[in-house]
Parts: sequence; C-alpha cells; structure tokens
Amino acid sequence: MARTRRYRDGVLEAEDFPAEEIPRHLAEDGVTVWLDLCEPTRDRIAAVADELGLHELAVEDALFEHERPKFHRYDTHCLLNAYAVRLDRRSGRLATAELTAFVTHNALVTVRTRKFDMDAVVRAWDQSSHLAASGVPFLLHGLVDHIVDTHFEAVQALDDHVEQLEDLVFAEHSTNEEMQRRSLAMRRSLVTLRRVVVPMREVITPLLRRDHDIVDDVMQPYFQDVLDHVLRASEWTESLRDLVATIRETQLSIQGNHLNLIMKKVTGWAAVIAVPTAVTGYYGQNVPFPGNGEPWGYWVSTGVVASLSIGLYVLFRRRDWL
Repeated sequence: MARTRRYRDGVLEAEDFPAEEIPRHLAEDGVTVWLDLCEPTRDRIAAVADELGLHELAVEDALFEHERPKFHRYDTHCLLNAYAVRLDRRSGRLATAELTAFVTHNALVTVRTRKFDMDAVVRAWDQSSHLAASGVPFLLHGLVDHIVDTHFEAVQALDDHVEQLEDLVFAEHSTNEEMQRRSLAMRRSLVTLRRVVVPMREVITPLLRRDHDIVDDVMQPYFQDVLDHVLRASEWTESLRDLVATIRETQLSIQGNHLNLIMKKVTGWAAVIAVPTAVTGYYGQNVPFPGNGEPWGYWVSTGVVASLSIGLYVLFRRRDWL
C-alpha cells in the first residue's frame, strides 16, 4: 500500500489519499505532496514516472537494489539513494535498508524496502511541523536526518563493542576463538558501515549548494547540521576500523609474547633436567668408573646431580628464565 501526505502552505491537510489524485494536487498552488512506495513493482514505478516526468535512468536506479549512495540531478527532478542501518548489539552484525527518493520542486517520492523504518521519518516530520512551510526541503531533511541518525547510532554501538574487545584482549580467561569471531564480525560490520556512511558526504553536500536551489534559507542550517553529523560518523567509522586492526595486532603480539615466555620456561626446565640425565647416563655405563660398587660413589653422583640442578635453577630464576 502506498502512503501519501498533502501539505498546503506548511499545514498538513490530508494523508493516505489515493495516489492517483497526486497529479491533481500538484497542479494547485502552495501544495507539497509525499508519496511512499514500499517494494513496488516495475509497472507501479513506471506509472509514477509517467505522472511526474521522472528520468528513465533514475527509475532504473530505483528498481535495482544495492545501488551506491548517491545524489544525481536531472532536468526536472533529483535522485537520492541512501541506506539506513541497524546494528544487532548481541551479534555485532549490521543490517541495511535501502531507500531511493525522487525530489521535485513540490513532491517527494520515496521507494524503499520493508526494512526501512518510515514511521520514524513520519514522526520526525510531525515533531518539526513548524518547518513544513519550506515544503519539499522540509520533507527531505526529515528523511536524510533519520538516515544519518541511524548511522550515528550504529557507530556509537560499534564503539561500545570495540571497548569490549579491548577488555577481552587483556582478559585472563578469554579464548582466541572468541576474539577471532568477534573481531571478524566487527570488521565486517565496519566495512558495511563505511560503504554506506562515507558516500553520504557526496549526497548531502550538493543539497547545500546555492546554485542547485534545492534547499531554502530556512532549511540551510538544518542540512548543515546533518552534514556535520555525516562528517563525524565518517571520521568515527574510519578511526574504529583502524582501532579494530590495532586490537587484532595487539592480540597477536600478546599471543607471541606469551608463547615466547612459555618456550623460555620450557627451555630452562629442559636445561635443568639435562644435568641429572647426563650424570646418571654417564654412571649408567656398563664399564668400571670411580666409586663403582662403593657407597661413596652413589653419594658423590647424587651430590653432583643435586648441586648442579640447584645451581642451574637459581641461575635461571635470577635471569627470569623460570
């Protein structure tokens, strides 16, 4: 089902009216219309394109999924493509929801997937209804502001996950398998987030250009605030990617140091054990030797084994090899 809204001079007059009435409403003065299509068919988008005069390339971008976030300007309208995101805090996996918007001077048409939370956008419009007199820029701001907010929330949640990873690196009972699993999930989510966050700078910046005449003076500060959030989210995402890589390198370094410590201790104990092995092996030869068959020979060999073993143990302990 298509969702619709009609504003006249900044006042919400009607909503959820038939989409077929949109051309008639657009012919009236002071009217701004919003049309929302959730996973529409090709024929449905084609019908809307004929009514609003949308470019065929823009319609093609709306039909195909996994388009890159972008902003294109055509003769009669503009095309905006972006992704809202949501992070599963338990698994650390990032889910995306694609949206395409057609922007004309008095209409906004959104084409989205079911995962996109359009109700949150509508609530944002209702909460800032005092800006509705700006028309399409008002609707467009509520849309991109919601999208950027989801990016910011995801970055903040990922930052919390990174802090947990940092604690896990130095935890005594953490397992290497758990660290690898969480690090891999984190890096995958950050790669996905970077793919949808970084291009948003190219989406928001053209909206602020005076020569495009898309955003009026009233909405300029609000779009500038959105751009600031985009830049912060982009920089934060990049720093988190570097931090996750550093955490992984730190974990490998700690594992290497721990392995070296174990090898050092094993080597030290092997040296200590080698002394009695050498002495007893020598006296175990089937040939006569000093003290052979005499009690003092047994005690001398035992004393040599004990003294040399204790001496090596004390020496290795002083050098922190054991």
